[in-house]
Amino acid sequence: MDAGTIVMELLSPEGRIDPYPLYARAHELGPAASAGDGLMLVSGYQACKQALRHPGLGADIGLVASPTDVEQHLSLALLSETILVSNPPDHGRLRSLMSQVFTARRVAALEPGIRRSVDTLLDDIEAAGASPLDFMDTFAFALPASVICELLGVPDQDRHLFRGLASDLMATLELLADPSGLPAADKAAAEVSAYFTALADQRRTDPRDDLVTTLVQARDAADPLLTDEELIANLAGVLLAGFETTTHLLGNGLQLLFEHPDVMAGLRSGKIATQGFVEEVLRYDSPVQVSNRRALADGIDIDGVPVPAGTHVVLLLGAANRDPARYPDPGRFDPERGDIQPLSFGGGMHHCLGAMLARLEGAVAFDGLLSRFPALGPAAGTRPTRRDRLALRGYETLPVVTEGRER
Repeated sequence: MDAGTIVMELLSPEGRIDPYPLYARAHELGPAASAGDGLMLVSGYQACKQALRHPGLGADIGLVASPTDVEQHLSLALLSETILVSNPPDHGRLRSLMSQVFTARRVAALEPGIRRSVDTLLDDIEAAGASPLDFMDTFAFALPASVICELLGVPDQDRHLFRGLASDLMATLELLADPSGLPAADKAAAEVSAYFTALADQRRTDPRDDLVTTLVQARDAADPLLTDEELIANLAGVLLAGFETTTHLLGNGLQLLFEHPDVMAGLRSGKIATQGFVEEVLRYDSPVQVSNRRALADGIDIDGVPVPAGTHVVLLLGAANRDPARYPDPGRFDPERGDIQPLSFGGGMHHCLGAMLARLEGAVAFDGLLSRFPALGPAAGTRPTRRDRLALRGYETLPVVTEGRER
């Protein structure tokens, strides 16, 4: 199977549900391989790490998003103004503004609030009793949405609005955006844009200690540091990307615990460190599987393979995290393996701003879940449902039951 065929198979329904056999085939081709027609596939750990940090490889909106597509679709236009796909010199300007709320000190200061949010959500789950409930809706979405909305300054009563909008809008990050899904993405982009336009106007008259206020003041300065379009797009991007990744870290991690009861027992006993478990979830079944790059100039190579200017470079982060050259027995889930350094949050100038926050939320959440509910398990007679996505991998539903309580 050549690299071009692997790309097409990854875009199929079967490939999106379980890409790992295709990743194994990609490894057989070498760390980096040409897929023809200006396309390169990168699956090796070191090769992906090199590409993520290469200044000549810029972020790319996708394989087929032409300037005409961006003009015709509000969702793609919104994405194009975010730090997710911006390149120098704009990227550094935007990142310096938004990084102010993601410093190590500020993230560490959020831990008490995250613990309170976890406890509140667990109280709600306990009140629901042993009846099956959807973990994705009741906890995996609710926790990171609460945390990122607090950073942004989105009021409590509005936080329920964004799960469906995020799912529709984040489809634009797929390797190949489905044209049939773009109308829904455009509608979501319009709603999110209208929401943040109104919230930004409120912060002009009622400033707070939040990211909305920070960006509004940067926009309204005598020498503006960003445009109106960048202001709204990046508020939307931080919100949606900020909870989507963590939501699926939590869902993927819980399902892995159900599949590996020995790991669940090890976490409860303290034999297995929660932080090591979170890192292995990120490696073994990363919520972010793909990152797109484009060669900005000639003279670039990845692992010795030339990358002509304009080449679309598909970084299979999920494959890199299971590269047998980097991890012995990569298909085995083992939170006690040493030196786990997944590439799930990217690297280089596009390294995810919220990586520390996601890891903190994951550790606090799993500690709380396992200590509160000793009988937490999958709901009998039900099956979790995967999202039909490749780039952002996770569950649509994850039915669970809880019985008893331990403090």
